[in-house]
Amino acid sequence: MKRRNFVTLSASSLCLIPALGFKGIITIAPTKPAWLLEWIKINDQQLANYKPIKVTDPASRYVGSYMNDMDIPNPHSTSGFIMRASTLIACPESAHYQSKEVLKEVEAAVRALLKMQHADGTIDLLETNFHSTPDTAFLLENIIPAYKFLKQANSTGSETTLDLLKTFLTKAGDALSVGGIHTPNHRWVVSAALTKLNEVFPDPRYTKRIDQWLAEHIDLDPDGQFNEKSTNTYSPIVDRSLIIMARGLKKPELYEPVRKNLMMTLYYVHPNGEVVTEASNRQDKGTIGTMAKYYYCYRYMALLDKNGEMAAMCRLIEKTCPSEQLAGYLDYFLEDPMLWNELPASKPLPTSYAKAFPYSGVVRIRRTNWDTTLLSNNASWLTFHKGNAVLQGMRVAASFFGKGQFQTDKIEQQGDTWVMQKSLDGPYYQPFSADKIDTEGDWDKMPRADRQQSEVQMLDTTVKVKEAANGLQIAIDITGTEGVPVALELIFRAGGTLAGVIKHPKKVNSYLLSGESGSYTVGSDTINFGPGKAEHKGVQLRGALPAMDTPTVYLTGFTPFHHILNLS
Repeated sequence: MKRRNFVTLSASSLCLIPALGFKGIITIAPTKPAWLLEWIKINDQQLANYKPIKVTDPASRYVGSYMNDMDIPNPHSTSGFIMRASTLIACPESAHYQSKEVLKEVEAAVRALLKMQHADGTIDLLETNFHSTPDTAFLLENIIPAYKFLKQANSTGSETTLDLLKTFLTKAGDALSVGGIHTPNHRWVVSAALTKLNEVFPDPRYTKRIDQWLAEHIDLDPDGQFNEKSTNTYSPIVDRSLIIMARGLKKPELYEPVRKNLMMTLYYVHPNGEVVTEASNRQDKGTIGTMAKYYYCYRYMALLDKNGEMAAMCRLIEKTCPSEQLAGYLDYFLEDPMLWNELPASKPLPTSYAKAFPYSGVVRIRRTNWDTTLLSNNASWLTFHKGNAVLQGMRVAASFFGKGQFQTDKIEQQGDTWVMQKSLDGPYYQPFSADKIDTEGDWDKMPRADRQQSEVQMLDTTVKVKEAANGLQIAIDITGTEGVPVALELIFRAGGTLAGVIKHPKKVNSYLLSGESGSYTVGSDTINFGPGKAEHKGVQLRGALPAMDTPTVYLTGFTPFHHILNLS
């Protein structure tokens, strides 16, 4: 990761007009810090990336718009260009400051965007959502700043573009005032968009609609987690939306769920700066994510509350996330010069703990340079990170009536041990009694649930995890019906080197551990694991989840299966 030094320059020109701070109007904006100037340069460079995806065919209905990676003109790529270009036109430090050529491209893009907007004010997310109020709200995250920046820049010839943007925004406001949503976070994205829209074009319909959504209360559990548990996508979006609403609506009580979520998230950070994603119930589940999306939220709240832990998290994000990721939020930081101020002094971040989050079904254990996540209601019930060496999942399955993939409903603490359990049965079924047999012999009219069971087979799985020397001891016991094949998977993130294991003779990316120990190394980081167990080569058991396309080490055996595995 690229390291950056976040320091303040002694002098720099100002950008835009004074912003609303935490306690009133700032009449003189502070000096732009070096990191913000770096972000402006990055955005200058990245503006050229839009050129290859621009629709230039004059015969196209969407000439002037921008395409996605499937070469389809769409409102999201187009609004992204509009926002970035408008920001740079308004910023004196930009190479594109007051550029008439870029302004002309923005006007063409806005004209195309208006053709993508439906009569009801909505736009489409072409991958899945049509006439979508929430996706219109996401789009306004780009378009409202674009309008504000261009208006503040007062560029010659910008009047037509501003009128076009106003038309798009007011039509979108009609949609957001009445339209529905799909998911919990959509309420706050819509409300944040309406908040910002109301600041530019005040309308009582906007605040009335916000109040309707707020009447449902914020979906925060006692752990400090939002309903979707989406740490790599929607949690930072919700935090950001609530900050916008708290400021714009003068509702400081909305900062409280942000505080709780950000403080909880301190315990969801791996030693290399990545965020835990395995507990999410959205599309980011199990993805690799940095903390870059949280930077605005942590910096805002660190300055608002003078919070040293949040300030320390900002500094960790600065150190572990590339500048290019953070520079994507340039508009937020140009809108609010209060964010340019120096952070408070850091307080130590939590780096040694064992902490349960029962409402999320998660246990987090970290000891400085390694950490583990235990998960309920998840077939990958354990992860283990040691620097950049990552065991991204541990799974165990038995070929038991096609349903032997283990996952636990809950994680219980018993002394120094975390316990996960699951019991399964595999019955057979007797004939229907004569008076209940369907006269046509229709199987569906003789439901299995109504048949008497016999020869019931049982399978009980218990996993016990406790800390051991610089790592974990994992005891797995599977009992009940004897002779059932079992396969334990150690699923590693691609990119490292395995040692002490043997390749499976028939399965790609599959290895067996039969010796005392194996290892997985990425750079200077190594995970050691063992002892092994290789009593058969059945690594894809019936009823088990498909193997992942990444290096996987298997331990195999039969019930009764008793094995203690060490990770360090």
